[in-house]
Amino acid sequence: MDAAAIHACTAFAGTQRLAGGPVRDVARAVKAHLDAHPESQVLVFDNTSAHPVEFDLRGTVEDVLARVDRAAPSAAEPAESESRPRGPGRPKLGVIAREVTLLPRHWDWLAAQPGGASVTLRKLVEDARRAAEGADRRRVAQEAAYRFMSAMAGNAAGFEDATRALFAADAMAFQSLTQSWPADVRDFARELASRAFHPQQEAA
Repeated sequence: MDAAAIHACTAFAGTQRLAGGPVRDVARAVKAHLDAHPESQVLVFDNTSAHPVEFDLRGTVEDVLARVDRAAPSAAEPAESESRPRGPGRPKLGVIAREVTLLPRHWDWLAAQPGGASVTLRKLVEDARRAAEGADRRRVAQEAAYRFMSAMAGNAAGFEDATRALFAADAMAFQSLTQSWPADVRDFARELASRAFHPQQEAA
């Protein structure tokens, strides 16, 4: 994963947490560590998705940080959506016109609703999105925790059972099954998994 696409990450040297926080700070720490310990194995993970993060570590620390800075999106640059030609719709409200295919009875029902088809469809989508938010957050968090666990604790005692507890949303079992893991790996796995066990807190 490109470091420019994330906001914060965590680096591990073996099973020990080397650094965590803003991408620039972690890149500096990784560069310094590998310059001092070139034989060390360092893995970096996005703090949200646990996708691996790669740094271009060639040259000096200043060279590395300059590449990180150049890769980061600039606030002065227009967003991709803003730079595209505007199509039909109400652009000031961010409304985009796209084709929707429905049966005649669906169009008849929509046309009879207060506000018409567009207003009703937006309300239906918002209601469905809110109803699914907790489940969606849980799924994303489970995938992130599993991604990290597979990379860092795939051979650890209780990995398979901990994975089952994660996807069963059994927080107590997960805590117990990960207790014997290396402390930094265990704590980061628990941090990621906590979002799966308490998805509503993530939204707060």
